[in-house]
Amino acid sequence: MESIKIIIIEDEELGRELIKNYLKDRDDIEIIAECENGFEGIKAIQELKPDLVFLDIQMPKLNGFEMIEILDERPEIIFTTAYNQYAIQAFELNAIDYLLKPFLKNRLLEALEKAKKRLQTHTPQNESIRKLVQQPMDEIIERVVVKSNSRINVIPVEKIRYLEAQDDYVMIYTFEGKHLKQATMKYFEEHLDSNEFMRVHRSYIIRLDQVVQLEPYGKDNYVAKLKDGPSVKISKSGFKNLKDKLNF
Repeated sequence: MESIKIIIIEDEELGRELIKNYLKDRDDIEIIAECENGFEGIKAIQELKPDLVFLDIQMPKLNGFEMIEILDERPEIIFTTAYNQYAIQAFELNAIDYLLKPFLKNRLLEALEKAKKRLQTHTPQNESIRKLVQQPMDEIIERVVVKSNSRINVIPVEKIRYLEAQDDYVMIYTFEGKHLKQATMKYFEEHLDSNEFMRVHRSYIIRLDQVVQLEPYGKDNYVAKLKDGPSVKISKSGFKNLKDKLNF
């Protein structure tokens, strides 16, 4: 087998140096690039086509999960992070391993051997992820990353007005326009702040401070009028919950 081509994506220089130091005596790998943020990482992966990436999760501008989500072709991934709550999501992305900082050299080399095995056999890793984490990720998101053609848009949550389900996608309406993202309404319902957003219909989630009026719309249906014009359908239960929340 040829040398494994590796890219290290880590925002802290010390973290990048540690991985390079652990791998310096290996003649079966080649570190072809190192990047300090997600945008640099995407460009390097697309241009250099690595076999394996050591990828930090918590990074500015674009985190590790956001990076992987918008890549058209994914290399093998070993996540490196100081936070254990992301392990389930990491393995749902079919990551080879999940190194919890601070990790020792033998732990990294163990992950590297897993990578070599997968690259040689082209078979997925079936190790139970439940052994590696005790709690699922349940954090509130602060931004949404959307790829449109070759353009990457990072949308701060405070710019979202409402969301609409569209088959396997969600249309995100902002103050500046709209963006289509492959995602589920359930994901946004669980990860948007419930003090700011509410699911009011199977097809809609709205920003609470945008609601100016509630009106009936046919039998057991209602609409919520939002600031600056748009109206959004709400269900009977959504109407009750919204009315209680906003004291209308």
